[in-house]
Amino acid sequence: MPRARDLGLPFPGTPGPLNAITDVAGVSVGFCTLQDPDRHMRTGVTAIIPRMDAGNPEPVRAGQATLNGNGEMTGTHWIKDGGYFLGPVLVTNTHGIGACHTGATRWMIDRYPDHFRNGIAWAMPVVAETYDGILNDINAMFVQPEHAVHALNSATSGPVAEGAVGGGTGMIAYEFKAGTGTASRRVTVGDETYTVGVLVQANHGKRPWFNVLGQPVGRLMPFEGLVPKETGSIIVVIATDAPLSTISLTHLARRAGLGLGRGGTPGGNSSGDIFLAFSTAPFGAMPQSAGALIPQVELNAELIDPVYLAAVEAVEESVVNAIVAGTDTPTFKFPGKTIPGIDRAALAALF
Repeated sequence: MPRARDLGLPFPGTPGPLNAITDVAGVSVGFCTLQDPDRHMRTGVTAIIPRMDAGNPEPVRAGQATLNGNGEMTGTHWIKDGGYFLGPVLVTNTHGIGACHTGATRWMIDRYPDHFRNGIAWAMPVVAETYDGILNDINAMFVQPEHAVHALNSATSGPVAEGAVGGGTGMIAYEFKAGTGTASRRVTVGDETYTVGVLVQANHGKRPWFNVLGQPVGRLMPFEGLVPKETGSIIVVIATDAPLSTISLTHLARRAGLGLGRGGTPGGNSSGDIFLAFSTAPFGAMPQSAGALIPQVELNAELIDPVYLAAVEAVEESVVNAIVAGTDTPTFKFPGKTIPGIDRAALAALF
């Protein structure tokens, strides 16, 4: 399946070798894809593991931001208060949040047995969602805890599949078939080069809004929408190996909204536009077992703008990659209709 750059779209910035979130060292991505057209099943689970540690987990510093809050991402209260989280990040459909939380909790207990056996420990995985009820019978609640465990156990550090895979299987963006998308950027700050990687679950936007690198693609490829207003959402996960403070990671998460804005969305009232940023830079011991003073190295925020720009560019490209990977898909909620994949040849011709 071609990606946006394969079509000649001149995205700015320097991507990593995979142009994916897995260009950030240590980050792994896995999927469980559930498809059975006879049962109107088009859904699944996407899993992101920030570090492939085992036994005793090491936290990752994190920040969270929201453009429009009509959606869910668990664990964010502690991320905002504590500035870090343990374990994986999962993305699924709206009615799969509970099942994925249960599955991820089981996986964490099994993966970090000493952590849970020897101390006062609890699992608080991050699970986010977007609504796939137009293409999938969401009320059938196909996603079960074992699907979350499968996605986590299948996670690898290699190329990342896009489009109708994992949690993105039943998702729509700008009224094109979309779903999972990813991209990355390499940036130099001072004497060090860092990677910023992004994964999105794109399920947002109305067709006339859609722009690609300044081209009004949505207006050039009109579509008679099935619903009168935006009813979708987007989850954005930003990973970096830059040693950022929790304040800077919160600011980095906010930049996802700028990347989405480049694509045309205003963040509709019915949309859940929810963002997470984390750093895989060394964290150190769990705070509960650390001493009174915790040393920390962090990037000077006065020099952070290249990292912000990298995130904006990678978010913009990730959404387009998700759409470019889409293919025509029949609807469930509106029988007899089809959500089209984008005309790749026509898109390429614009550039």
